[in-house]
Amino acid sequence: MKELLGTVDHIDNIKTAAPKIAGIHHSAFRCRDAGETRKFYVDILGLEDGAALAFDKDPAGNDRPYMHLFFKMGDGNFLAFFDEPNSVKEDLFTMKDGIEDYHFAFEVASMDEQAQFKTRLEEAKVPVFGPIDHEFCHSIYFFDPNGLALEITVRDACHDTYMAEEGAEARAAIAKWTAKTEAMKQAKLTPAAAE
Repeated sequence: MKELLGTVDHIDNIKTAAPKIAGIHHSAFRCRDAGETRKFYVDILGLEDGAALAFDKDPAGNDRPYMHLFFKMGDGNFLAFFDEPNSVKEDLFTMKDGIEDYHFAFEVASMDEQAQFKTRLEEAKVPVFGPIDHEFCHSIYFFDPNGLALEITVRDACHDTYMAEEGAEARAAIAKWTAKTEAMKQAKLTPAAAE
C-alpha cells in the first residue's frame, strides 16, 4: 500500500509548471446516515442541499451501493459525505481528535455571526465551546453526528498581516520542526514500513 502514497522523492525531476489551484471543490468524509447528516448540515448549520447521488457500483465497477451527498457553502464550494451501508461500523463514528485526526473550519464574516451560530448550536443541544482567541482568528468548536471535529472561525483584524509574516518564515519553521521531530517520527514510522 505504501507505494500508492504520494511522494516528494523525485521533486527535482519536475519540469512542468503547476497551474494555480482555484480552491477546494469539496472535502469528503464518511457518514453514518445520509438523513441524519443532512439534518445537521442543512437544518442546523444552514448549508444548501447540493446533491444526493445514489450508486449501486463503486468507481471500479464493484457491487458497492453508496450515496454521495454534497452540501453547498456560501463560497460555492461543497462539503461532501459518503453513506455506505455495507461498511458501517459504530467505531468509525466516534469523536475525532481535531489535532491528531482532522477537522475543518467554516468561516463567517463577524463575531456576531459566530455568536449566532453558537446560540443556534446550543439551542440544538450540540455541545460547543469557545470562542477561543488564536490571535489571528477567533474560533468555536463542536462535533457533527459522525464524530467530525468542526470549527467556525472569524478572521481577526490582523489576520492577513499575521499570515503574511508567518508565511515568510514557513520554510525555516518547517526545517526547524523537522530537525526537532525527525527521530520521534522515524521511531514510530519505521516499524510500520517494515510490515
